[in-house]
Amino acid sequence: MKEKQSLLRFNGVNYLVPFILITSCFALWGFANDITNPMVKAFSKIFRMSVTDGTLVQVAFYGGYFAMAFPAAIFIRRYSYKAGVLLGLGLYACGAFLFYPAMLTGAYYPFLIAYFILTCGLSFLETSCNPYILSMGSEATATRRLNMAQSFNPVGSLLGMFVAMNFIQARLNPMDTAARAELSDAEFAAVRDADLSVLITPYVIIGLVVLLMFAVIRLVRMPKSGDANHNIDFFPTIKRIFSLKRYREGVIAQFFYVGVQIMCWTFIIQYGTRVFMLEGMDEKSAEVLSQKYNIIAMAIFCCSRFVCTYLLRYVNAGRLLAILASAAAVLTIGVIIFQDRTGMACLVGVSACMSLMFPTIYGIALEGLGEDAKFGAAGLIMSILGGSVLPPLQAKIIDCGHIAGFPAVNVSFILPFICFLFIIAYGIRRIHD
Repeated sequence: MKEKQSLLRFNGVNYLVPFILITSCFALWGFANDITNPMVKAFSKIFRMSVTDGTLVQVAFYGGYFAMAFPAAIFIRRYSYKAGVLLGLGLYACGAFLFYPAMLTGAYYPFLIAYFILTCGLSFLETSCNPYILSMGSEATATRRLNMAQSFNPVGSLLGMFVAMNFIQARLNPMDTAARAELSDAEFAAVRDADLSVLITPYVIIGLVVLLMFAVIRLVRMPKSGDANHNIDFFPTIKRIFSLKRYREGVIAQFFYVGVQIMCWTFIIQYGTRVFMLEGMDEKSAEVLSQKYNIIAMAIFCCSRFVCTYLLRYVNAGRLLAILASAAAVLTIGVIIFQDRTGMACLVGVSACMSLMFPTIYGIALEGLGEDAKFGAAGLIMSILGGSVLPPLQAKIIDCGHIAGFPAVNVSFILPFICFLFIIAYGIRRIHD
């Protein structure tokens, strides 16, 4: 009971119900993130595109985070965290419902618009929910509280992966990429339209779920913690927070972390498909098996998040961050070197190391910002742009096929390795703060 009060009770206020509701939003955006990663491969097949063109999904998805982060912070500062959460849920639902008219067009780019609007909503949610959770109690337990809330993010991610595998990938036309390339225009259009009707259904359903969550949060009385100051003071605040080394370097570290997370979870499909097809599988079976490995990786990530949250009671956050990033870098070397299931196992193992990183970098960077945390949160959410910038670079490498006799998909994981080096450096520099 004492531990529960230390996390969710402060100055006689019990934050349990608001914490549960806001934590539910973490699962909702986890679902959106990880039903989307496999769509890079799915859209590439459906529209007969290269891997690089398929990653425009990630550009639109994480571009929405970047574009809306500071507008979200201004909105939250002017109104409240609750208002930011509600607007975020509204945009999320709107983007999800736009998948239906996008399907009717039979074109790729309307889906990118839908993704962009959806993630403008996610940007509002993350800019609101992360600092809101930090404010629900003592600052001494803020990083642990955020890690606890973020532990439910991979629960949503697991569900997103499961839905992607069983309700999208498994139901798409089994025709492989080579066979699709030989279809006539009329045949291609028929297959494309059937596949798109399969793809949109989960998005429309999640849109309805998000609307339900909107109604619940709208009706429940939420705490006003962190909502005392409604003055914008945009440029003075930005200048003030970016003058802090801990925060400034945290934004950079978060850019590389989000990039490495999206690369590892998106291109595990391409990596595994190559491995399993060499074993004699057809392309669709190899893709589905790769997604199963991705789900295993996410399950390990989820369990590791709870373990790491516990360890933070005893281990300095910067030290634990540096240790796990070092382990991830070593495993990434294995991903690059091995060309069989050993490499796949290393790639799954990376997820165990990544589980701590986002909320810990976030919590360290925002420590002590007080009311400035709203704009500080926006800068950290803008750094999610790493998920838009880095995956297309990796896709360019993958599209090369082979590099110096080595599979290009293996070589491409040099980018995640470099990202982990930056995260190691941030963790080490924060040990004695």
